[in-house]
Amino acid sequence: MAERRLTILAAVILLWGGAIFGKLISLQVVHHQAYSRLARSRQEMLVEIPAPRGSIFDRNGEPLAMSVPAESVHVNPLKVPDLGLASEILGLVLHLDRAELYGKMRAAYENHRGFLWVKRLISTEEAQSLRNLGLDWIEFESESQRHYPKGRLAAHVLGSVDFAEKGNAGIEKALDKDLRGQPGQVRLLTDVKRRGIDSQLDTEAHVGTPITLTIDERLQFDAESVLAAQVDKLHARSGSVVVMNPSNGEILAMASYPAYDPNQPPAAQQSTENRQNHAISVPFEPGSVFKVMTLSAALETTDLRPDSLINCHGGVLKLPGRVIHDSHAGLGIIPMATVLAKSSNIGAIEVGMRVGQANLYDYVRKFGFGQKTGIELPAESGGRLRKLGRWGKTSWASVSIGQEVSVTTVQLARAAAVIANGGLLVKPHLILKKGNQILKPEPPVRIIRPETAITMRQMMEGVVMPGGTGYPNARLQGYSVGGKTGSAQIFDMMTRRYSHNTYNGSFLGFAPLTNPAIVVVVTLNGTHGTAGFGGAAAAPVFHAVATEALRMFDVPRDLPDPPAAPTLIARNEETEDLSAGDVDTDEPNVLEDVDDEENNKAVVAVGDGPRVPNFQGKTMRAVLAEAAAAGLNVLPDGSGIARVQNPLPGAPLHPGERIRVQFLR
Repeated sequence: MAERRLTILAAVILLWGGAIFGKLISLQVVHHQAYSRLARSRQEMLVEIPAPRGSIFDRNGEPLAMSVPAESVHVNPLKVPDLGLASEILGLVLHLDRAELYGKMRAAYENHRGFLWVKRLISTEEAQSLRNLGLDWIEFESESQRHYPKGRLAAHVLGSVDFAEKGNAGIEKALDKDLRGQPGQVRLLTDVKRRGIDSQLDTEAHVGTPITLTIDERLQFDAESVLAAQVDKLHARSGSVVVMNPSNGEILAMASYPAYDPNQPPAAQQSTENRQNHAISVPFEPGSVFKVMTLSAALETTDLRPDSLINCHGGVLKLPGRVIHDSHAGLGIIPMATVLAKSSNIGAIEVGMRVGQANLYDYVRKFGFGQKTGIELPAESGGRLRKLGRWGKTSWASVSIGQEVSVTTVQLARAAAVIANGGLLVKPHLILKKGNQILKPEPPVRIIRPETAITMRQMMEGVVMPGGTGYPNARLQGYSVGGKTGSAQIFDMMTRRYSHNTYNGSFLGFAPLTNPAIVVVVTLNGTHGTAGFGGAAAAPVFHAVATEALRMFDVPRDLPDPPAAPTLIARNEETEDLSAGDVDTDEPNVLEDVDDEENNKAVVAVGDGPRVPNFQGKTMRAVLAEAAAAGLNVLPDGSGIARVQNPLPGAPLHPGERIRVQFLR
C-alpha cells in the first residue's frame, strides 16, 4: 500500500515537473519573442525626439524664423483628485476658459481616457507658475515652438506653421520637407507607475535644413514701411512691392499690405486678407504699364521706331461698340516715344493695331503673362490671358492698354527685368541656399532683341522726364531712371462697367538706365481720384524704395547731383491717361500729379535755367557742336540724323541734366 502511494506521488511529481518543464519550454522557446515583446511594451516606452525645424535667414545671415524650446501641459483626468478645482487652477494660470476646460476634463474622465492636452506651447512664466504649485498631477511635455524674431517683417514670404510645426503658408509650406528634418527616438525603461528608470537612444534626431533667402531684411523693412504708409495715406485697399535683380531674378524684397504677425495664431488675425500675399496671389488689370509690352512687340514685329508718328485722333477714337478717350485733350500726331511718355491710350491702340492681335498675344505670352512664374511660394496666381480664339472684336485694343488681362506684381517685375537686362526672361526666385548648397538660378531665355530692350529703356526714360507721367515723383537723385506708370480703372463685376473714381495705381521702373541693377514694381489697389493715379500714388513709393536699394547695394551714380536752385509752384499739366475702355467726356482733360497733401499740386524745380534746343533733323556733328557751344551735356545714341530727344524741345533744362538724343538713318 505504501509502495502504491509512493508510485502515485512520484507520478504526480513527474507530471507536475513535466508541466513546469513544458511551460518553461513554451515561455523560453516557443513563445519567447511574443512574451518578450509584451514585457517590453509594459516596461519600456518609445518617446519621439522632435527634430528642431530648420531656421530661415535673409541673404546676410539675419534670422527670420527659428525654432525655440517650449513646454506643453497635459493631465491624466483619471488621476486628478478634483476636476472642478483643477479646471479653476489651470484656467487661472493658463488664461483658459474654466468652464470649457472642465467640460473637456469631465468628458475624458467619463470615457476613461488617461491623457488630455491642457495647453500647447505655454510661456516660460506660465510653466514656472504651474511648477511652483507642486501638484504631481500636472505634467509637462518638452516641445518646439516656431518663432519669428522680426515679427511682421516678410511675413507673407515666410508664412507660418501649425501647432505641430508643419508649414501652412509661404516658404514654411513650400519647403516644409526640407525644414522639418527627421525626428529621433529614445527607448525609456519605466517602473510600474510608468516613471522613467533608464533610457537608451535608438535614433538620433536630425535638424531640418536651414534656408537662406535672397531678400535683404533692411530693404524688406524699408519697402514694407513705405508701402504701409502710402496705402494708409491714400486709403487704398491693399498694395504690394517687388524689388528684383534683373540679371538673375533674385527677389531682394517682397512686401504686401495689409500685414500680419506669424507669431500669432490665425484666429488672432483680424482678416484672412491680411495673410494674402498680394504680390503673387491677387491678380489685377495692369492698365498703362502694359504699354511697355505693346511697344516692345511693335519694335520687334513692325517698322515702327521711337520717332515714328502715331495719330492720336485728337483724344477720341471710336471702336465697334465703344469709344476710347485720352485724358489729354487734342493729342494729334506725335512720335511713338511721346505716346509712351504721355501714356496715350489711343496712341497705344494704334500701335497695337499695327502689331496685330496674333503678334500681340505671342509677345504677351513671351513676357510671361498668363502663366505662373514658378517662384518658390504656394498659392501663386498665373493671372489671366485668354487664348487668342476667345478674343473679341476689340480685345486687341483692350490688351494694348492693359485691359482684358490680369497680372501679378511679380509678373510685372519679371517683364520689367526683360527690358532692364537686355531682352532675357529670368525666373524670379527667393531661395539663395539650402544648407550650405548655393542654388543656381535657371538659365534665362531670350525673348526680344538687345536693341529692342535698349530702345525701350530710352523711351521709358521719357516717362520720368518733364512732360512724362512719372515726373517728378519717380526721378532719382544721382541716377537715371526708366519707368512706366499705370492707372487702371477697376472693373465692377456687378455693373459690368469700369469705375470712374477707383484705380489700381502702378509704377514699374529700373535704375541706372544704362546698366540697371534693380527693378522695382509698386502696385496700390483701390486708390481714389487723381491722387490714386500711378504717377501720384505708386511713383513716390518707387522713389523711396529704389533710392534705398541703390544706396544699400552701393550702386555707382551715373548723374551728378544738381546744385540748389530756386523753386516755383507750378501746375504739371502732363498726366497719365486712364486705362479704361469708356471714360466720361465730363472727366477733366487736365489733371494734376499729387505731390503735396494740402494743395495737390506738384512742386517742380524750374528756376531760370536754359531751355532744351530742338536737335531733331540735325546731324550728330551739328548737334554736338551746338551743345558744346551752349555748354550742354548731350548723350548721343545711334548714327545718322537726330530723330528723338529727351527732354523734349523747349522743356526747362535742370542743372546737370543730360539731353539724350537718338540718331537714326
